[in-house]
Amino acid sequence: MSSSSVNHISQPCIYGHFVSKTTERKSRLMKWLSKLFKGGSSNRGQQPQFLGDENMVWRAPARSMDDNSRTSKEKEELDRAIALSLAEDLKKPKGYRWRTDQDEDLARSLQDNSNSSSYPPKYAPSYAPWEYNPNSYRKCSGCYKDIVSGNYLGCMGTFFHPECFLCRACGVPITEYEFSLSGNNTYHKSCFKEMTHPKCEVCHQFIPTNGAGLIEYRCHPFWSQKYCPAHENDDTKRCCSCERLESRNARYMSLGDGRSLCLECMESAIMDTGDCQPLYHSIRDYYEGMNMKIDQQVPMLLVERHALNEAIEGEKHGLHHMPETRGLCLSEEQTVTSILKRPRIGGRGLVGIRTHPQKLIRKCEVTAILVIFGLPRLLTGAILAHELMHAWLRLKGYRNLSPEVEEGICQVLSHMWLESEVMPGSRNMPSTSTASSSSTWSSSKKGGKSQVESKLGEFFMHQIAHDASPAYGGGFRAAYAAVNKYGLRSTLDHIRLTGSFPL
Repeated sequence: MSSSSVNHISQPCIYGHFVSKTTERKSRLMKWLSKLFKGGSSNRGQQPQFLGDENMVWRAPARSMDDNSRTSKEKEELDRAIALSLAEDLKKPKGYRWRTDQDEDLARSLQDNSNSSSYPPKYAPSYAPWEYNPNSYRKCSGCYKDIVSGNYLGCMGTFFHPECFLCRACGVPITEYEFSLSGNNTYHKSCFKEMTHPKCEVCHQFIPTNGAGLIEYRCHPFWSQKYCPAHENDDTKRCCSCERLESRNARYMSLGDGRSLCLECMESAIMDTGDCQPLYHSIRDYYEGMNMKIDQQVPMLLVERHALNEAIEGEKHGLHHMPETRGLCLSEEQTVTSILKRPRIGGRGLVGIRTHPQKLIRKCEVTAILVIFGLPRLLTGAILAHELMHAWLRLKGYRNLSPEVEEGICQVLSHMWLESEVMPGSRNMPSTSTASSSSTWSSSKKGGKSQVESKLGEFFMHQIAHDASPAYGGGFRAAYAAVNKYGLRSTLDHIRLTGSFPL
């Protein structure tokens, strides 16, 4: 909805009133004025016709009245009627009041005219913009019925009963002086803002305007989570898995190492090395199903964040790591502290975590595979698929590859495994029976992947495909294009011979 089609109107309505012969208004001031004429017009048989407070047509009789015939009692009664009318008017809400200054002038003018023999009368109402048609009434544009008596509103070149001038959003009558207009639809200003002004999905407030008066917000490219720019620099927590910011009405789980996990990612999080073993073996089966069997029994450990960082510092060769490294394929002998027992959830964090130092002896080109703990099953599996490809390349004699080539082809295998999990039956699903267990672990533990977990898998695939780094992002896109064009086996053969992707 473009801003040019939305008008915010201030004091747009003319409030008027039709008065019939039975209304209270006539019973006050106008009844008294009728009485004034009744006595002097009996000879001619004509009476004034009251068609409405705003729209009046007068047929005043030609007559002569004695100036002395007006008694002081009648003057007092006239003044009293005017005072009562003014008092009633002051009780009405703003916007529905009578035009009392002209009422008083009208009454006094009629009093003067009744003492004169001139015809027509000296005074004519100055606020009768609508020519009276005795055969028709104004029609309400809300209910399409005639406006016969009572209050009415004039707006947008048409008229409404007050109860028919409704907000399109909430259906409640609009009584404020200001309202919003979009096309032919009317809205309370608050309803229109609620409907069109974006709200922050973190603090749940309307996103404020910037210095230029424009609504500025941030939006996650996958989840479409909209939030105020200020939340990028305040203490708002971000899930270390799905990257969504913590909402004020939700609580993230602290992993104790500066990372936080949302509850959706927490549902399938893997917390210790024993829990991860079935997933690790299913991914090895996935490789074997593509005729890429890893012959060596490479140890796999789930570790804490600081233990992974220490292992990275001790590694000397083949490092092409992201700013936040979540997995590592070791080629050096090290002692690494792994998580032995799954921690418990206590309050908003994890308690009771037990670790165990483990000496890793190098028996081949690959010493071990390390993965950070506490990530969802699909993300943990994607990291394992990536690191297993590093292991396969080293065990098969691929040497001195550039970061773009090595990380790119490892990301392709990670993406392929995710696709086989999220979209079973895809072209990347191995056809051999040995790979049939690649998704068995999830099914046996959870009874099949939930819709939430499948959406997470799509996000992890999106992350790989749209990575902005030259090695992981650019390398993946070049490798993915080569595999799509020539197939995985031909691409790997070309990398072995040339150290680059086929064009």
